[in-house]
Amino acid sequence: MPKQSQPEPFRVLTVNIHTGFNAFNRRFVLRELREAVRAVGSDLVFLQEVGGETGPAGAADIGAQYEFLADEIWHDHAYGRNAVAQGQDHGNAVLSRLPVLRSVNHDVSLPGSEPRGLLHCVLAQPAGQPDLHAICVHLGLSEAHRHHQLVRLCSAVRHSVPANAPLVVAGDFNDWRSRADALLAPCGLVEVFRQAQGRHARSFPARMPLLRLDRIYVRGAIAEARGNHGGARGFYMTALGLDPENQAYKDKILGRDTR
Repeated sequence: MPKQSQPEPFRVLTVNIHTGFNAFNRRFVLRELREAVRAVGSDLVFLQEVGGETGPAGAADIGAQYEFLADEIWHDHAYGRNAVAQGQDHGNAVLSRLPVLRSVNHDVSLPGSEPRGLLHCVLAQPAGQPDLHAICVHLGLSEAHRHHQLVRLCSAVRHSVPANAPLVVAGDFNDWRSRADALLAPCGLVEVFRQAQGRHARSFPARMPLLRLDRIYVRGAIAEARGNHGGARGFYMTALGLDPENQAYKDKILGRDTR
């Protein structure tokens, strides 16, 4: 029987861009941010607080921020609008070198709180490999809100992601008390930095990261390498799925060589 081809690892990055402004909204830095994101060389980028068609004041020449950031590097992208304020909208976005087959934005807002959403994208991998599911997350500031949103996230995974499909969930979890891991474990999600290093990576503020707010969780995938890029965290992953008949799954996830 011919060997199944091994899937190629690709780089994943997550960053909250705060609608293109630096700390305390003193300066619009989206152009500098675009160069920084490009320099990482990621194949899949998860963005939070990214401006939509009606971007922030002072950025009229840019238009939709996710399109400006994608430019000619990431030909496929998806956007989920979460909030509109003073005629300007922002939300989550995914930029991808893989084709985006479809996307949906799950509203996980609570009454009286800031609107929040989970942007779920299905990406086409090379022939013979399972579709990759990607969910971009930005959770609330209240622990009670985050608990509700994490429960909704796990429910979305159970109902919208096939049990054997590779999945990456990344974004700004605002989880400074490290409660998310236990809530996401029942739906099979593992945080890559905690698995590799024993603890979550520091990611905020960007210049001198102290707080561990941003996360990258996977299921049916493994981290090949890792790095911290000052508020924008990324790693290499191989999306294998959970198919026990897949040779790559046997070799890498089950940890044995059956060739």
